[in-house]
Amino acid sequence: MKRILVTAAGGAPAINFVRSLRDAKQDYFIVGIDANEYTVFRSEVDAFELCPKASDPIYIDYLNFIIDKYKIDFIHTQPDIEVGVISDNRERLNCKTFLPAKKSVEILRDKYLSYKVWNEAGVPTPDTILINNEDDLKRSFEVFGTDIWIREIQGAAGKGSLSSPKYEEALNQIINSDGWGRYTAAEKLTKKTVTWMAIYYHGELIVAQTRERLYWEHGNRAQSGVTGITGTGRTTSNKLIDDISIKSIFAVDKNPHGIFSVDMTYSKDGIPKCTEINIGKFFTTHYFFTKAGINFPEIFVNLAFGEEVQMRGVINPLEDGLNWIRGMDVEPKLVRDGEIQEVLNRYNGFKQNL
Repeated sequence: MKRILVTAAGGAPAINFVRSLRDAKQDYFIVGIDANEYTVFRSEVDAFELCPKASDPIYIDYLNFIIDKYKIDFIHTQPDIEVGVISDNRERLNCKTFLPAKKSVEILRDKYLSYKVWNEAGVPTPDTILINNEDDLKRSFEVFGTDIWIREIQGAAGKGSLSSPKYEEALNQIINSDGWGRYTAAEKLTKKTVTWMAIYYHGELIVAQTRERLYWEHGNRAQSGVTGITGTGRTTSNKLIDDISIKSIFAVDKNPHGIFSVDMTYSKDGIPKCTEINIGKFFTTHYFFTKAGINFPEIFVNLAFGEEVQMRGVINPLEDGLNWIRGMDVEPKLVRDGEIQEVLNRYNGFKQNL
């Protein structure tokens, strides 16, 4: 039986990873750790422990303590900061990892470094300015005007994002968060977004699947409208998305190895532009694909153990039009486009008869 350690085990991304492994064809002994004494109880693992934050100097020593205590074979993490720390210290860990190259993790955890690489390689990406000081901020507003997007260069869930803010609003946020050099300004894109999630093994694409995001959950509670919490995701396929995603990955890493989840947002002229790659981790709602028929975590773990997998070079194996409808404190629902259309037709029929 494979013995797996999952960090941030009380968070939604880790829970979706664990649920996927529970649905796999083999059994696992899963240990979860979490730095929060409350959320750790949400974990769906066989054993759990409280742990220090990834920024704590003892974090790696603690991981090895847990690895030795539970005889762990393999570790997987979902939070961006933990991906960074574990990547940097992978040689110190007493178990297997399955991570992209350190340099790739470093670049793709930084949204501005990512932009620079993609821009040089000709990958579609929004024009971006690093805000080191107030002069940079003023220039950003001169370049982008009201169609400006402000965000932090690291972090998830729309961290620090502002959509079409006033100059004073952006200035105050950056100053109050001591954010000079940690924010970028970019052209504001549309609300249409897609994610292309892939697993590579020593440069070979194993499997990839595209999902479009129909809306952000709780989007009305964030100034930018972006919360990082997908409301409903929908399977889709598009050759252009495939091509841009592959190009964006190889622009950074000529021998990709591990998980690469490419985020794109469409420009006003209909071009999908890369905004970031979530490196070394699946997007939060990857259990969606498991329930739809492709268990990414199972494939990922098997590869980590050097086992053969049936899939090789498979892109968009799931049918288009599968919707994963989710929200807070509710079980997600997998619903086909046709079912949604049937409900709409019944309602429209009622309105026509009024």
